[in-house]
Amino acid sequence: MNTNAILTMGLFDFFRNNQRKNKAKSHIKNLIDMALADGHFDMAEYELLLIIARRHGISENQVKRVRKHPEEVKLLIPADNKKRFFQLYDLVNMMIVDGEVHNLEFKLCKLFAEKFGYATEQLDHLINATAENIKMGNNHEETYQRVISLIDTP
Repeated sequence: MNTNAILTMGLFDFFRNNQRKNKAKSHIKNLIDMALADGHFDMAEYELLLIIARRHGISENQVKRVRKHPEEVKLLIPADNKKRFFQLYDLVNMMIVDGEVHNLEFKLCKLFAEKFGYATEQLDHLINATAENIKMGNNHEETYQRVISLIDTP
């Protein structure tokens, strides 16, 4: 393999990794917005945020930077149906993790679901069904399989 091919491949990997990090940071920003929607950012929410961040390759320092400078992160919506649902699952999980669902949290969750392309008339059902699955201990994939059959996917 010649030097130009290696350089090109390296740049491609760099941009792909950068794009993946930007998508992950967008998701983290959304989760922070959800955690702050009720005016409190409690320990259960912060711990869940760090678990999700680690799953996406985002460090605690990067999470802190996103929280401190949210204007640096733009909303990126996954093109893939399953990835969109997995992000919604995380948002619903963040909404319910502290044991209280405030009206502003539910409204914000509906706003995200709508931005993700889910039909407005299905949002309450989608969010409530996802929350019930989370409470039953179902993971992303199990919940997706159970919930997605109940709604029209974007």
